[in-house]
Amino acid sequence: MGSSVAPRVRVVAVDCFEVPYRLRLPFRFGAVTITEGRQAVVRTRVRFEGGAEAEGYAADALAAKWFDKSPQLSDAQNLDQLRAALANARDAYLAAGPATPFALFADQYRPLQQAGLAMELQPLVSAYGPALLDRAVFDALCRHHGLSFSEAMRANLAGMGAHAVVPDLQGFDLDAFLAALRPLQRLEVRHTVGLLDPIVAADQTAGERVGDGLPETLEEVVAAYGNRYVKLKLSGRGDEDMERLCRIAAVLDTVPGALQVTLDGNEQFADAQAVASFWQRMAAEPRLQKLCAATLFIEQPVARARALVQPIADAALYRPVIIDESDGSLDAFPLARSLGYTGVSTKACKGFYKSLVNLARCRSWNDATPGRPYFMSAEDLTTQPGTSLQQDLALVALMGIGHVERNAHHFIDGFDRRPVAEAEAFLRAHPDLYHRQDGRVRLRVVDGRIALGSMEVPGFGTSVSPVLDGAAVMPAADWPPRGGARAN
Repeated sequence: MGSSVAPRVRVVAVDCFEVPYRLRLPFRFGAVTITEGRQAVVRTRVRFEGGAEAEGYAADALAAKWFDKSPQLSDAQNLDQLRAALANARDAYLAAGPATPFALFADQYRPLQQAGLAMELQPLVSAYGPALLDRAVFDALCRHHGLSFSEAMRANLAGMGAHAVVPDLQGFDLDAFLAALRPLQRLEVRHTVGLLDPIVAADQTAGERVGDGLPETLEEVVAAYGNRYVKLKLSGRGDEDMERLCRIAAVLDTVPGALQVTLDGNEQFADAQAVASFWQRMAAEPRLQKLCAATLFIEQPVARARALVQPIADAALYRPVIIDESDGSLDAFPLARSLGYTGVSTKACKGFYKSLVNLARCRSWNDATPGRPYFMSAEDLTTQPGTSLQQDLALVALMGIGHVERNAHHFIDGFDRRPVAEAEAFLRAHPDLYHRQDGRVRLRVVDGRIALGSMEVPGFGTSVSPVLDGAAVMPAADWPPRGGARAN
């Protein structure tokens, strides 16, 4: 099914819920430490032109201090920003007429961005709403047509094609590009080492141990899961980062096989020169020799306010540098490319159409400029087991990215606070992806990899629906805040 015959649908219902989760270990990235959180779950109903209807689902973390890191905003206000973005998208999609799934996204893209700016929402925040709705709409389509996500996308059931929001892809054959994609059956798990994470047993006192049977230190993680890919968070404080990296390297140097590392600057560096200087300092440290040699790229080192107004070439001379938080709009990657960045992350929370558009750009640019490859990385935003995890994995697998940052299975114990019936349903449907351990359903990581074969079923990564009986309805957003107060 080509883009010219993709089905037109109308969104007739959108229901938004929230479910809580807790972290078994505190996780620190950048300037924030989290111990608990909330996940948004969306259910949509779409109507086809023949009158048939189908339901679809999507889920993602409501993450404070990632979409908007302003210190003037409280965590609660960050969540209200995301709720507001979701409400904007819900209203726009319900008011839209029949359209192909991609046209529904593309036609509403600029109006939703403008509506967000009028409400003082950053582009990355505004993208959160349609990112969830687009997945739920496409999930409904896949279930209705009895196709897996990869089958539906390769047939261009979404109707991706030329549109004014992606003018640089005019003339690019998206039908042929999508048809040529082949989903991976296994992915390497890139383990995240947060800034508070214990490295070895001596970093924890007896009272700090969780003792739930899961690994807690980095040393235990690599022994239990066999990870060969790791992602290391940086604080931007040179001496502290160097001491911590040397301690991490002492563990990773013992990992058998080829080690692969990525560094996440989390917007903590002032500019490109600061990144380059820190890398030179790392390269000069004998204890970091193997770690440096294994480093694939550096992720978003410069704060988004400055990242796309200055060249990154000084840092890119040493390792490729990619954008993540700066990827707030559809034109962010082309702008980043002009400044010396060679990659961009995919995260389902930023929108799966954006990810596929950026992958198409990589293919087009690489054909035009051989010798300097443009690429995409796969990063995490606490994608919990079930709907959220599997939709993100389905996207990464289709894009052919061989390793993916995954952290929820380490920081959250399985289907924490979700109904037992939901966890059991996912285990039955995906026994290669999950297993029962100590009486709980958890992600199955073997030799550092996860298997995805069972995800080739009707739906966006799964045919299982989340259990929403008793789930709290998402509250109305208090945004913009009453009285204009933007902080506690």
